[in-house]
Amino acid sequence: SLDPDPAHGYEPVAPHWFYCKVTDGRERWVPFSSQDSERLEEAHGSGRDKEDLVVPTSGGRYDVHLRRRQRVAVYWEEEVSEVRRCTWFYKGDKDNKYIPYSETFSEELEEAYMVAVTLDEWKKKLESPSREIIILHNPKLMVHYHPVASSDDWGSTPTEQGRPRTVKRGVENIAAEIPNGEPLQIDHLVFVVHGIGPACDIRFRSIVQCVNDFRNVSLSMLQAHFKKAQEQQQIGRVEFLPVNWHSSLHSTGVDVDLERITLPSINRLRHFINDTILDVFFYNSSTYCQTIVDTVASEMNRLYQLFLQRNPLFKGGVSIAGHSLGSLILFDLLTNQKAAPEEDEHGQEAVKEILKKLELSEYCDVFEKEKMDRQALFLCTEKNLKEMGIPLGPRMKILHYISSETKVSDGSQREVVGGSRVMVPRWLWRLGDAGQFVSANYPQLDYKPTIFFAFGSPIGMFLTVRGVKRINPNYSLPTCKGFFNIFHPFDPVAYRIEPMIVPDLEFEPMLLPHHKGRKRMHLELKEGLTRMSVDLKNNLLGSLRVAWQSFTRAPLPAVEGASTEAEGEAEAETKAEEPPAAVKEEASLINVGRLNGGNRIDYVLQEKPIESFNEYLFALQGHLCYWESEDTVLLVLKEIYQTQGITLDQPLPGSQ
Repeated sequence: SLDPDPAHGYEPVAPHWFYCKVTDGRERWVPFSSQDSERLEEAHGSGRDKEDLVVPTSGGRYDVHLRRRQRVAVYWEEEVSEVRRCTWFYKGDKDNKYIPYSETFSEELEEAYMVAVTLDEWKKKLESPSREIIILHNPKLMVHYHPVASSDDWGSTPTEQGRPRTVKRGVENIAAEIPNGEPLQIDHLVFVVHGIGPACDIRFRSIVQCVNDFRNVSLSMLQAHFKKAQEQQQIGRVEFLPVNWHSSLHSTGVDVDLERITLPSINRLRHFINDTILDVFFYNSSTYCQTIVDTVASEMNRLYQLFLQRNPLFKGGVSIAGHSLGSLILFDLLTNQKAAPEEDEHGQEAVKEILKKLELSEYCDVFEKEKMDRQALFLCTEKNLKEMGIPLGPRMKILHYISSETKVSDGSQREVVGGSRVMVPRWLWRLGDAGQFVSANYPQLDYKPTIFFAFGSPIGMFLTVRGVKRINPNYSLPTCKGFFNIFHPFDPVAYRIEPMIVPDLEFEPMLLPHHKGRKRMHLELKEGLTRMSVDLKNNLLGSLRVAWQSFTRAPLPAVEGASTEAEGEAEAETKAEEPPAAVKEEASLINVGRLNGGNRIDYVLQEKPIESFNEYLFALQGHLCYWESEDTVLLVLKEIYQTQGITLDQPLPGSQ
């Protein structure tokens, strides 16, 4: 019988599941995490191979169709990858990485190995499907002979058939980097909207790849800074999903037209800039603007519904993040959301607040008895107040308050420009001076975002170019209470928001704390770069202003006054000196209005020492550095978890 004696014990090989990733035509076999591989093995072993079992993997972002051995992306378009249950591997020619044998041939190898171990008879020869020879010399030495290109003389001995390759049994013997799994529980969902052009970073990677980076950094930041909460199982993780709108915009055939007029000698970087600046211009033309906001909103709603369908137990909030132009699109969408009247927190509560502010709290009961909410209060006449028994003094205070508040909101449509297709969205009268806008119908989102994060965002510049000089300190986004504007000091596309709310005060943005609690400052390099980034900004501003005027075909008096402000602001924002620590503390106490619930809005990254002195490349690096920035990721996690009452293990020095 084949009962192995203890000296030659045969243990079946432990399989691990892999999928094949193809980049630039090169195949690479990537292991699933241990959790995913166990789940796939379990499904495989359940004997239900005949059905098309679907196993969610990679945190639910990919489904594996077990019978077809395919891995399919759930939330975005991506080539389907082949999946394999791997047990035996050979060393590849090109990069010394191990490649798994097919499942059927692996079974043959395993059988031969079992017999060899059990009977202790080695030097086994096998022929692979491609008629190559594998010899099992002993458990430690197994080789695969690659035939010489034209050798069809199978009589010759394998040794003459070219260089032998190493063969390994079992994943534990090939030093594969098996990824850590992700916590199953999802606490919060963040949609990430890309900016300009299809490439999101200096290595020309797509939004999907960049968001993968961001998510991976977030998992390691959770382990480093939220260990306590993780150990007590208070938290799982945050899911980040990319929102891709570029492909549907550029499928309108615009690219082909542009290709015709682009100079043939242009290099990759110029193409990049073509794509980059172009989306900004597209967004300023009403035809494309409508397409863009429709695409972004419908894609975000689609992803949200799909996510809920796949995670029926999800109880967390949803936040949104936008990079570059993506943040401007989100800002325009958010400013045009309608807060449901009954959930507008200016209900009963707000009337109490108003009375408290006017030092008339003693009349709260009267208003409550009459079921007066904010809306009703604003419809009140003196006669009504008198009938409610409110004395003259308090009546005057209330009426004065009502009239001053309604004045703020009466600038509604006061600047519809000479018959051209430009309108002022309703929110502008609340946000600040009426400016000019490309006309678009803004779709509604299916949820109320908890926080809006803007990375490297041109919102400040666009508002200025549109003729909005000031943001009303009382303005907040109708459905979203939090707003953070995060930028790299040399990002040529990023602008501050706070100076538009508090124009008369000069103060620095908040310094984003370093995730290891250090300070990175390289002052000697700053001056030239600062100047360069301001130059770049002013060039961009100039060209945008010209473009804006040609789009709206109307004089823009408001912008004239604003131009120097915007340039001044660009310079103010990139001030070289790091303010002393004392100023820092005060800085966080500055009242910057209600846009971020009374908290600071502008956060500047501490830049790393600079590797590249090519200024345009450098400026682009500044604009594309957010995806792998631990400091940015940590701020996002800190703010999201704070809304759930969960804090970092140790507060970071310099943070609020």
